[in-house]
Amino acid sequence: MSSPAEPGPGVLVVVGDLLEDIVVWATEPIRAATDSAARVFRSRGGSAANVAAHAANRTPTRFIGRVGDDGAGAALVSALASGGVDVRAQREGRTGAVVLIVAPDGERTMFPDRASAAELADVDAGWLDGIAWLHAPSYGLEHDPMRSEVRRLIALARERGARVSIDASSTGLIDGLGVARVAGWLAELRPDVLFANETEAELLGIDGGGRAAASVAARVVVKHGPRPTEVFDAGEPVARVPVPPVAEVRDLTGAGDAFAAGYLAAALAGADAGSACAAGHGLAASVIASPGGDVEPERPRPAPGAHAVHRRDGRF
Repeated sequence: MSSPAEPGPGVLVVVGDLLEDIVVWATEPIRAATDSAARVFRSRGGSAANVAAHAANRTPTRFIGRVGDDGAGAALVSALASGGVDVRAQREGRTGAVVLIVAPDGERTMFPDRASAAELADVDAGWLDGIAWLHAPSYGLEHDPMRSEVRRLIALARERGARVSIDASSTGLIDGLGVARVAGWLAELRPDVLFANETEAELLGIDGGGRAAASVAARVVVKHGPRPTEVFDAGEPVARVPVPPVAEVRDLTGAGDAFAAGYLAAALAGADAGSACAAGHGLAASVIASPGGDVEPERPRPAPGAHAVHRRDGRF
């Protein structure tokens, strides 16, 4: 297994969801069973798509996923490709969406309807050409057929010498699937890097490193909000990286995805654990004052060769 900090040329491939985010910013305390004042925004979303969008102007990046064969799906693919991402998207069925209710303190409650995004299957192995790193949010492990497909893509990436990272994604997801079950999958898949926030790490029992952390990933990166991010290699602490203060926290949606993007791009360029986390912190800070996770200053123009594949039969 290659070191998580070892540089390697090639493409960052992100597999997972491309969805529409409907973000509701409550502008007063939320009152049950009646009206509460709010502002509503729509944007391109999905954890995997967020990572790809933020990474694209830092390292060659490809997205693999599935959207509906509808206008919403076409618009989402176009929006992601316009940011410089090489989009490889199947199109069939109905495009998914997530409604996010964001309280005035920035904390959010999510109502996902993944629709066709969860039906990813039979990906062309050629879509992994040039891969250096495969990143997969754990949402892709929620249901079959996508669960089996993500596992297959991880195996194919390994065969090509690529490194692999997984994001724990959600305490609700882990609880719903079962903590022991998720920990078992992680131990089997053995990612080079596992990203988790504080509550996800506590739920999995890996927040303090040790044997539990060593069993699920070569490197575990635990984010603690405004407190320092901790990095464990083989369960041993190797870095504790301070988080620079930010002026405003309004919406935490996509902050973890932006962190992963910054970390992965830096790691692919050869950064050590501390520098990769610092890059992640910087990118995460750019999204938490704005609605949703699709916020990126200085959007790049589409990279040469970046494209979205379109076929009427839904496989493209």
